Amino acid sequence: MRFNLEKVGDWNLFKFSESLQLHMENLLEKKKADQITPDEIAELDAIGELDRIFTHINAMLAAQNAS
Repeated sequence: MRFNLEKVGDWNLFKFSESLQLHMENLLEKKKADQITPDEIAELDAIGELDRIFTHINAMLAAQNAS
């Protein structure tokens, strides 16, 4: 899995790479169409967990930079 550390304003934020973002969107579309495999479900779950972790880290960085 690939991600980027992207400068947004004065902050560096963790973000998915464009390819990972597109891959996640593809898996979500397959899930909506009920055409997703068990392995792909596990992969989508892992990407979702990584997204939650990035959100948490970015919120902590924002709070730290605000003080």
